[in-house]
Amino acid sequence: MTRFEYDDSDVVVVVGSGAGGGTLANELCQRGFKTVVLEAGPHLTGPDYENDEWKAFAQMAWTDPRTASGSWEIARDFPNLPAWIVKAVGGTSTHWAGACPRFKPHELAARSVYGPLEGTTLLDWPITLSELAPYYDRAELKMGVTHRHGRPPLPANNNYKVFANGAEKVGYRDYATGPYATNAEPFDGRPASIQDGFNFQGDKHGSKWSTLVAELPKAEATGNLDLRPDSHVAQILHDADGRASGVLYVDRNGTMRRQRAAVVCVAGNSIETARLLLLSSSARFPDGLANSSGQVGRNYMRHTTATVWGQFDKPVRMYRGETMAGVIADESRLDTDRGFVGGYYMETISLGPAFFAKFVAPGSWGTSLAEIVDGYLNTAGMWIVGEDMPQETNRITLSKDTVDANGLPVADVHFDDHPNDVAMRRHGRQQGTAVYESVGATRTIQTLPYPSTHNLGTARMSARPRDGVVDRFGRAHDVPNLFVSDGSVFTTGAAANPTLTIVALAIRQADYIATEFRSTAR
Repeated sequence: MTRFEYDDSDVVVVVGSGAGGGTLANELCQRGFKTVVLEAGPHLTGPDYENDEWKAFAQMAWTDPRTASGSWEIARDFPNLPAWIVKAVGGTSTHWAGACPRFKPHELAARSVYGPLEGTTLLDWPITLSELAPYYDRAELKMGVTHRHGRPPLPANNNYKVFANGAEKVGYRDYATGPYATNAEPFDGRPASIQDGFNFQGDKHGSKWSTLVAELPKAEATGNLDLRPDSHVAQILHDADGRASGVLYVDRNGTMRRQRAAVVCVAGNSIETARLLLLSSSARFPDGLANSSGQVGRNYMRHTTATVWGQFDKPVRMYRGETMAGVIADESRLDTDRGFVGGYYMETISLGPAFFAKFVAPGSWGTSLAEIVDGYLNTAGMWIVGEDMPQETNRITLSKDTVDANGLPVADVHFDDHPNDVAMRRHGRQQGTAVYESVGATRTIQTLPYPSTHNLGTARMSARPRDGVVDRFGRAHDVPNLFVSDGSVFTTGAAANPTLTIVALAIRQADYIATEFRSTAR
């Protein structure tokens, strides 16, 4: 592995190695930029993964302390685990299920289309779908997304067949086994899926796209990547002119290191990105780095989610095949007659027995829970994922009384549902129940939201500096060589799973950095 000097001031430092950071790093390395990637977690690979739910969770999850507040169920049911993200090389791209829908045009112009919805901070994105479309193409080609650009679909498993038959019965028409970034046939050096039912928490086989198996190995092959796992960034530094000059990080031995930089790109997932910017306060930036607007940490979104399970009189064995094996897209349309703005997707989901017992009915115990778990073999599952509304009061702040192992204040995640979120979730549960009942479900179970996997919006894009944190390329309004490169930049959440859009934006950002900084960071 290439190593650059700590005082090498012409490197690009990327904080985080997930969908945004890992993709950006590869794109920059391919262009000849010396790139240092600092990842807080270990470098796990396929042979390291445990095909056991709780062991895998302990291996991969960000289990450092966090706190949660607000009226959302997470603060009650999972107060120390408001988000389920990965702390390892590859970030949460090693944990995601692979769904790759694109944004729709109205979702990038939500303020104009939805109007001034009371209690929200809706804002139009400073980019349009026509600007983003060629980057979606590049992302889909890179990731090998099924149903796109001639890529074949994944086969249908039983969980999908129940789901699709129900969709047909209730009158839905826009359903399929993708688009997913999991190979149906060998592609890009990765094998075809073996339908093993355990690629949600570390894909031992490597058929699912992640930066661990796709982007970072390619970046390393250029000789321009210096990947440093077990390196927790504590602060972004700046010079007298207010430009980012490097970072301080704690290495695997507990030693504080300084890495100089020409450009700093933060991609720590929306919770840790906001936390790092707030921790990087100084005399020049007393409220946190890049926070003259006061918007760092605000407008936190986590998608409006729910889970619906159908239990039948015959086995489904949802655990066979891909975790997410299909999508119903009909409800992602713009249709305010349903009683809410925005839309949602229905997506198949499968949990193993241990996680199913843990998450199917939080707080339940005794006979009622036992009856549900006893029906595991006969259970089909779907996840509802839709656009939640940005609110200024939903935010990431620094805890006043809880610190991590390095003595740094942890993130507090505060969230309250907007009435629009409540109405959408109610509708999604109703429709999900109808899908399963239409094909003979003997029981349906509606599950409350569990720890967030889609964390968005805490350093949002805005045309005007006072409305957000970064510009249309993810560059901080206040700091000209500081970029945010993950889902934190989402101006609004849309209904789509965010990874494809994060990758598309990272490719676009790399093009911009390569143009603007070609003489200072190569």
